[in-house]
Amino acid sequence: MHQEAPTFHNATASRAAARRAPRPGSVAETGLSVLYLGDLLVKQLFEQGVLDLHQLSQGLALAGGVVEEICRFLRDEGRLEVRGQGQGGVLRFGLTDRGRASALEALNRDGYSGQAPVTLEAYSARVCSQALSDVAIRRDTVTAAFADTVIDPALLDQLGPGLHSGRAMFIHGEAGTGKSYIARRLVRLLEGEVLIPHAILMGGKAVRCYDPAVHQALDDPAEALPAAQLYLEDGHDPRYVRCHRPCVVTGGELTMERLEIQYDAATHIHQAPVQLLANNGMLVIDDLGRQRMSPTELFNRWIVPLEERRDFLALSNGYHFSVPFDVALVFSTNLDPLTLADAAFLRRIGYKIRFSALSRDAYLAIWQQQCQAQGLPFEPALAEFVIDELHARHGVPLLACHPRDLLSLAGDQLAYRGGGAPDRETLSWAWQTYFGDFSDASDGSNRDAAANRRDAP
Repeated sequence: MHQEAPTFHNATASRAAARRAPRPGSVAETGLSVLYLGDLLVKQLFEQGVLDLHQLSQGLALAGGVVEEICRFLRDEGRLEVRGQGQGGVLRFGLTDRGRASALEALNRDGYSGQAPVTLEAYSARVCSQALSDVAIRRDTVTAAFADTVIDPALLDQLGPGLHSGRAMFIHGEAGTGKSYIARRLVRLLEGEVLIPHAILMGGKAVRCYDPAVHQALDDPAEALPAAQLYLEDGHDPRYVRCHRPCVVTGGELTMERLEIQYDAATHIHQAPVQLLANNGMLVIDDLGRQRMSPTELFNRWIVPLEERRDFLALSNGYHFSVPFDVALVFSTNLDPLTLADAAFLRRIGYKIRFSALSRDAYLAIWQQQCQAQGLPFEPALAEFVIDELHARHGVPLLACHPRDLLSLAGDQLAYRGGGAPDRETLSWAWQTYFGDFSDASDGSNRDAAANRRDAP
């Protein structure tokens, strides 16, 4: 979870981004060849038809002067022709027969036709220049970031140094103790913005990097190069998107393939793996031990990146390369760590942090928060009834998920009945519905045994 976009989203922040990544004023300054950029431009015209200079600049994320240089090259090659003028007298361009044939050849080699990529060298330098080590994490900032969260201060005093160190963290404990929730909120501590490229050119292939499902942009990427700024030299290189530091969360759906460059044979497009999407931010591997691969395979994949701070990847054509690995890696599981990894690997993870059941006061505080969040009145006596009568009688530990889940079920029952406030009967019904009754009616002992097995550490 990210905080709201900060108030510094203004011209000052844009100028700071421009100093870090100045806008290229010529083809040479992009780091890309005019041959590559020419292929990229004809691919866009092939897919979208006749476009004017403004539209080509938007599509390539390059200034008008750079696009004009590419267009001159393509016209000299006979691949591009002028198709009159558009609004405001701006030239419109279309492909010749030769241009259409070259676009098909280019799409067959590499299906990417988006914004101009940055070079691998430029990307590596950018990751190093905005490294996690530049983020100062102090105890007072950690406390302030979690002021609205009910959490044991001793846990914060482990999580804060762990994130500050840049070393991997292993968070474990019973299901429902809040591990995933807290892990996602750790990104609050990673202040500042980063520049994420739309794509990276590696071995002649563009690998998509910016993902709006993962990266929270500070600017609208679609408006990164408005027509009025086509010929200006100020502003940052719009091949990058200004974003919050990323937080990528993956769980049981994670496969070994998602940790490598993904290639779609139908579209001929390469996509960055999850750890590259998380560079300069955080990667949370949730539900560790429930992936469609053995924990040993997963751990072995991280040994080299964790030790060398570099990751080694390959394209579909066999081209190998390395990229910086600047990721706060967090493993989260409710399984016994000793059943998932051997002692040698666990030693490589500097921070092993256990989440346990709540204290009575913490449980009551979360109950009150959830009442407020769900629009229900807070009655301390009802919360104490749940603790003393329901939890105690069934031997169920006080877990962080219980107030939210029980109150949600109670709210469903009240809405079904036409309204009202929770009472003991409603909460008892919610408890029975939540935990279920899987025993024979004549033998209630099996139910309690099942509950104890489910909630055992």
